[in-house]
Amino acid sequence: MKSEAILDQSVPDLRQGIDQLREELAGFRYSLFRLETLQNYSGSSGDEAFAEWRRTGRVPVTAELEQWCVRTRQAVAVGCRVQRVHVVTEPLSDYVRFELASYAPNVQSSEEVRIIPVRGGRWPADVSAGDFWLIDARRLWTMRYAADGAWLGAEPTTDPQCLAAACAQRDAALAQSISWSEYNSR
Repeated sequence: MKSEAILDQSVPDLRQGIDQLREELAGFRYSLFRLETLQNYSGSSGDEAFAEWRRTGRVPVTAELEQWCVRTRQAVAVGCRVQRVHVVTEPLSDYVRFELASYAPNVQSSEEVRIIPVRGGRWPADVSAGDFWLIDARRLWTMRYAADGAWLGAEPTTDPQCLAAACAQRDAALAQSISWSEYNSR
């Protein structure tokens, strides 16, 4: 019993930093990059949106998404870059089809959304199977998920080696991806 209490105290609560992550996403200075590699995300407000999409074929635009789009539009208007790459395995699951549909407002607000299709299990070179946010190429937030796609939290770092690796992954992902619009028109 005593060792369990010690173990519980030594495991960081990765969700504690969510407010800090939100602040940094809202206050970036020149660039945001998001790498998404999961084929299912669960346990968030996205679950309700996914259910609605399955029922109606429409992706609901939440207040949070509207706020994101306004900030993105404003940031891009003054020269900032907001980029996202999602690695998707084909054939697509219903969830990934929902994710792709849900990017429409992001793209309309000038976020550069790109897709890397994985066919035959060939994962893209130099891109790890792990999600992260890279903020101004100076701060990295590694996202953690359970096996079922439930978000567990995020870990921030400014370690130069981790930042360099994330920048290299960003460049590799961008080079191997196609635009969301091009992917959807195929």
